Amino acid sequence: MNLNQLALARCEQLVERATQLRIAVLRDETGARIIDCGVHVPGGLEAGVGLAEVCMAGLGRVELTPGNLELWPGPSVAVRTDQPVAACMASQYAGWQIAGEKFFAMGSGPMRAIRGRETLFEKIGFKEAANAVIGILETAKLPHEDVCHHVAEECGIAAEHLTLMVAPTASLAGSIQVVARSIETALHKLHEVGFDIQRVRSGFGVAPLPPIAADDLVGIGRTNDAVLYGGEVTLWVTGDDDSLREFGPQIPSSASPDHGQPFAAIFDRYERDFYKIDPMLFSPARVVLNNLDTGTAFRFGETDPQVIHESFTS
Repeated sequence: MNLNQLALARCEQLVERATQLRIAVLRDETGARIIDCGVHVPGGLEAGVGLAEVCMAGLGRVELTPGNLELWPGPSVAVRTDQPVAACMASQYAGWQIAGEKFFAMGSGPMRAIRGRETLFEKIGFKEAANAVIGILETAKLPHEDVCHHVAEECGIAAEHLTLMVAPTASLAGSIQVVARSIETALHKLHEVGFDIQRVRSGFGVAPLPPIAADDLVGIGRTNDAVLYGGEVTLWVTGDDDSLREFGPQIPSSASPDHGQPFAAIFDRYERDFYKIDPMLFSPARVVLNNLDTGTAFRFGETDPQVIHESFTS
């Protein structure tokens, strides 16, 4: 199961429908292929769904579904996978900060599994090799040549074998791609608190799609809040019930002392430095653990319509 091959196969389906999906396929001077999903083109709902599925290496399905009216009127982003560790941790998790001259992006997608420099990969025992590599950049600018060279070099390939899909947070495609991370945040939280995530066999998550923000800073706040205060995740796991009782209360975002305010206010309080924020905050509002071995189910956390409304209307 090669993540980059699977993701590239899903990406090619989008490229074939580029005009319909309102995305643009470009080649820069390095030969790298750049797929603009919302920087200089409109993108849209279908582009966002496809972008999110590529980000999960084609191992997850993303859909827009009717939302919970008590939480927020409008659609929600639903995601499911039967390969949660590979799809979410080895691919979807935004674990690569990519910086260049006047450029910054959060990097995710299967290219991370090629680079393999995050300590996460040592812990999950996953690393792969591929001749062609694909990644997703969350940024408001298209990457320039030095960024493409840097990414290709880090992945050990020639730039002409690199594909980068790009969307700002403040775009339809970019917002969908971020809100589709509900399962990923639950898995990452479990990993951080010491739970063996190999026990997680399947996952389903849903979170409200916020109004598209006028700029990325507001968009980052709203998309984070969608998961932190509106995300609901169900995980099917194996093993004993006692460990689920132990770890379960630590999973929801409410387990963090930073919980309770819109993300924008928290971000400002920490001088807009992500890495000063309690990492335990980044998880869904509610998590249900279904034990496949015992038939027992546990529910932890609650959604918070008040914070969702404050965030989405500010």
